[in-house]
Amino acid sequence: CSSDLADLVLSAEALTVSRITVSGNTRMSRGEVLSLLDGLRGQSMVTLDIEAWREKLMASPWVSDAAIRRVLPGNIDVFISEREPMGIGRIGRSLYLIDRSGEVIDEFGPNYADLDLPVIDGLASATPGPDGLLIDEPRAALAGRVLAALQPHRGLARLVSQVDVTDVRDAVLILKGDTALVRVGDEQFAERLQSYVDLVPALRERIPDIDYVDLRFDERVYVRPLGATPGAQKAQGGGQ
Repeated sequence: CSSDLADLVLSAEALTVSRITVSGNTRMSRGEVLSLLDGLRGQSMVTLDIEAWREKLMASPWVSDAAIRRVLPGNIDVFISEREPMGIGRIGRSLYLIDRSGEVIDEFGPNYADLDLPVIDGLASATPGPDGLLIDEPRAALAGRVLAALQPHRGLARLVSQVDVTDVRDAVLILKGDTALVRVGDEQFAERLQSYVDLVPALRERIPDIDYVDLRFDERVYVRPLGATPGAQKAQGGGQ
């Protein structure tokens, strides 16, 4: 009889969540993940609603995807895929981490000081979104496309200090150590930025102080000297 009782106790322990393992998290600590799963330990392994607990994980702005798996006896494996910050959105006086889709991950603060990311301007909208933030979706999408296009080109991506998406049809880049506004339009971002990087030594020889360089027309590059009147754009051959 005592042996049967011991078997019942062991079976109950095997069918109750007693241990949770977490993997895939980088920015989120294990404690932060477990806090989203508060109450999971002690639940029945049999009746556990996996999807409901997964939705709790997905509520975190850092989580792009999550999976939960039962592993008897009594173990739950949690796999996290985090969203990758691509830029720092400047909205009013606040800064936010932005992912490649242009969505906010978290407010930027000292805990993210190790991130070397471009600042994104021009995201502000006149109408607050569901999260209360004043972010214009088309502008945010443009910023996401720019950052995603540059990501495979690490050398180029590291050069970018700021991205301005005030004009949804014309992203403007500022490079580190450079004051010129580099207008790259709404497509071919990496190709156009590379053409500027290739051209800038020759351009600086002819025009030391550049206001902006317009690369939207591909075959021709338009350069406006600093302090020039609005009509005083100087056209350069695309191959120069």
